Amino acid sequence: MSKLHFTTKHANEATVIHNWYVIDGTNQTVGRMCSRIAAVLRGKNKAYYTPHVDCGDNVIVINCEKIKFTGNKLEEKLYDNFSGYPGGRKEEVAKDLLRRRPEVIIERAIKGMLPKNSLGRKMYKKLFVYVGEQHPHSAQQPKELKF
Repeated sequence: MSKLHFTTKHANEATVIHNWYVIDGTNQTVGRMCSRIAAVLRGKNKAYYTPHVDCGDNVIVINCEKIKFTGNKLEEKLYDNFSGYPGGRKEEVAKDLLRRRPEVIIERAIKGMLPKNSLGRKMYKKLFVYVGEQHPHSAQQPKELKF
């Protein structure tokens, strides 16, 4: 009786194809949108996903100023910054940060969902967040990604 032997194909840097996607943040809930973007950055949407290889795609987020929060998060959610010096902690409410620098909200949310190692830092570099409709990546011919 012959044995059937199957081998699992693992992706590597030579076999992975990094696509470009553009996502419109208009009327998207922050957490839900960011968790889906983090999965695309990791490559979990691909059949050949391999945890120790960067299989993810490049993601462009436009209209980040039009995102929305659920519940009272817009009024109550705090974003901390700490300079490292005594008394160097600054807090900012989500409403103020959304008005001042809306791209930071999406960047920080997605960065927290990626692995905390060199592979996660490599994945994070493939995220591009912009205020408004315009982005400088039209030469890459990004496809629109709907959730």
